[in-house]
Order: sequence, then C-alpha cells, then structure tokens
Amino acid sequence: MSTAIRVLQGKFGRVALLNMDRPLVNHAHSQCHVLIKISGTDTFFSVRDRRYPLNDHTAVLVNTWEPHAYTHHHPNAPRTLILALYIEPLWLGEIENSLISSERPGFFPNTCVEIPKPVRTLSNSLAMQMLCGEHFSDEYLKSQLSNLMILVIDAFSQWRSFNHWKTEHFMQTQDFRIRQAISFMRANIGAEMDMDKLASEVCLSRAHFFKLFRQHTNLTPNLYSNILRVEAAIHGLTHTQQSMMSLSDSLGFSAQSHFTRFFQQHTGVIPSQYRKVVDNYRPSETSA
Repeated sequence: MSTAIRVLQGKFGRVALLNMDRPLVNHAHSQCHVLIKISGTDTFFSVRDRRYPLNDHTAVLVNTWEPHAYTHHHPNAPRTLILALYIEPLWLGEIENSLISSERPGFFPNTCVEIPKPVRTLSNSLAMQMLCGEHFSDEYLKSQLSNLMILVIDAFSQWRSFNHWKTEHFMQTQDFRIRQAISFMRANIGAEMDMDKLASEVCLSRAHFFKLFRQHTNLTPNLYSNILRVEAAIHGLTHTQQSMMSLSDSLGFSAQSHFTRFFQQHTGVIPSQYRKVVDNYRPSETSA
C-alpha cells in the first residue's frame, strides 16, 4: 500500500514525501505540481492521457487544473519514493509579482524535463530532511521551497513573458454560467451532485453544459467536483479535529470506507495516515 512519509502544509501549499506502489485515478490540483523521484524504481505519470517517465534524470511538471494520474507500471514492482510539490500560485506571487502567472494553463510548456543538477541537489536535501523527521522553521522552509521553485520555474517556464493583465484576462474570459456552476459546487461540496440539475440551474442542456465546462476548465464537471472534495478533505484533516466518521459525513459519503477509498485513490494515502504525518505551518503575523 502506498504511504506518505511526511507532509508539510502551509500558505505555500503542500510538500509530500510519498512512497508509492499503487496507481492514482485521474485527478488535478489548483496548485502547480512538481514531481521528482528520490529513490526506488523508475515509474510513470500520465498527463492528459500521455505517459511520461519519472526517473533519476527527469521531473514531471503539471500545470494547475491539468488532469493527470499516477501509473505505477506494475503492482508487484518495488516502491518509488517521490517528492511531490503542490505550490500555491498566490504564494509564488508574493515572492515575485509576475509569478502569479503560474495559475495559468501552459505555465510549464513541457511536462517531462531533464533535472538540472541544482534542482536535484536541493530536492534530495529537502527529501532527506523530511525522511529524517527534521524540524523546519517557517523561514527555513520558505527559503528552501522558494529557491527550489525558482530554479524549476526559471529553467522550465516562460514566466518572464507573462504579466498580470494576461492572467486576469484569462480568468475573466471564463463563461459566467461556468463560474456560477463552480460557485454552486463550492457551496455544496457535501451534497450529492446531480449534473443534470446543475446544468438546468445555469440554463444549459446537459450536453452543452459538459462541453462548455470542459472548454473553460479542461476538466469534466465530475472531475472538478472531486477535486473540491479532496481539497475539503485535506483541509478537514489538517485544520480540524473532526473524527473520520464526521468528516466523511460532512463530505457526503454514505460510509467511512467509501471516503477512505476515495481519498486514497486521489492522494495515495488513507485519511488517518495523512493526519498522522502532516505538519501544519502557520507563520506568525510578524514573520516575513
């Protein structure tokens, strides 16, 4: 069974050290996603239905809201230790204003890249410190993550050619009916999502709704709804003391076992184990 060795979570997003030996279903994230193999067997990720290798020499870069899946190539193959970064675009924008463009589709034009030596050195160091259970101060973690992400971004994106207008313009071009549907999804995460009813609520036929939704988000409504559910689950596991049963109920699962399976299929980890290994970073108001 795949496990999480340690998860660091905060304003920056999440950093997870994952020991993977089982696949993940097709999913997406609202964060920039960087995947780096630390040790173990070579493996693969599927991004937009195309398979990309993850090995000692490559990293896999996944844009915000970009569908992808983990495709551990054989159920009996040895595990792969993966450093997975889920970095918030707003946090990157605080480091450098133009990095808010990391929320744009296509921010990373290439999915599979050859890892430069500085990226390999820094990612290995961070992974080993996580593996050994070292405590990170807020400032040290911010420095390590910002340095690592800037190295990756400078090497593999054209962020300097983006600007705020382009990002804002992209967000504003989303159809108002799709914005309305997403707002409804966010407000009703624990409710059973009837897509026919949702399409009717925004005055669209089911077929037109699905077509328009995919056109503006690159995702199906069901997949988007699942993403919101996973994010709500992570928030509940990290920021509350809710029991697993209570959290499962609040997210609309008919049984706790269904919640456990859903969470594991999307993150590789069962909810109770995630809660045990996560460190939640909440910088003080006076920290830089």
